[in-house]
Amino acid sequence: MARPHGNGVQEYDKGIPGTTRRSLLAGLAAVGVLGASGCTRVATASDVEGGELLDRLRAQGVARLGIAGEPPFGYIDKNGKLTGEEPKLAEVIFKRLGVDRVQPVPTEFGSLIPGLNSQQFDVVAAGMYVNPERCEQVIFSDPDYQMLDAFIVAKGNPKGLHNYQDVVAKKARFSTGTGYADIQYAVEAGYKRSDILIVPDQVAGLNAVEAGRADVFAGTAIACRLVAENSRKVEVTKPFAPLVGGEPHVDGGAFAFRPTETKLRDAFNVELHKLKKSGELARILRSFGFTEAEMTDLTAKELCGGGAG
Repeated sequence: MARPHGNGVQEYDKGIPGTTRRSLLAGLAAVGVLGASGCTRVATASDVEGGELLDRLRAQGVARLGIAGEPPFGYIDKNGKLTGEEPKLAEVIFKRLGVDRVQPVPTEFGSLIPGLNSQQFDVVAAGMYVNPERCEQVIFSDPDYQMLDAFIVAKGNPKGLHNYQDVVAKKARFSTGTGYADIQYAVEAGYKRSDILIVPDQVAGLNAVEAGRADVFAGTAIACRLVAENSRKVEVTKPFAPLVGGEPHVDGGAFAFRPTETKLRDAFNVELHKLKKSGELARILRSFGFTEAEMTDLTAKELCGGGAG
């Protein structure tokens, strides 16, 4: 059931909506072409310095949130209700900014940045990792959380897989999600890109390990914990920092805004930092399974490489 992906990576062809959030494609068009306009900021309708979106949102009383359907970041629950740490946090902050409610706009992860820049929604609330590629296309709030990686492996971890170097050394069958940063982490460790089994989301990754199609599925520590908690066939490894350029790397997730909307982003940041200082941010995130280890003082500027954002 595998078919060639646009970049030569195997993709598990299953009809599960895309729910990935860690795309290295940085919001490129869903055709999967690498490198297309990756360094171009997209113009929007507003030519007011700092943007006028915040004023418009206050007037209309609702902010549209782009979400990618991945627990615990932003998703629609079994009762059809919007939930997740990003929508909840957005709801709190937007109320502080004078916007009464938020409205979800579900889409695939790879469509989040194009959808934002084409004004299909007002902000990306999907726990999107901040990285230099994305910082060329959108601007970010400061991260509201940081995250390590983890593996879903068979019970007992028979191959002893604890990091990407182990996967390479032990020739394990490696799987991760569409566009996940884990793809690059594995490649940097020496894994052949074309041998990676790409699945739509962490649920499909769990299924691949349970069924023996993969020895390991890589994802965020919290998503792996949540998806595997009721499985009798698998376990989740201890969280770890992948190596980037030979150094341990910690990712940070944040809200994304159109490049012209600095007024909204800056106002959002002010309220975010108030929540951090008061402890309210930690309380909100704990209710979705985050721990003290996921709290962060990382900034968008440092994750963008000291440049945009």
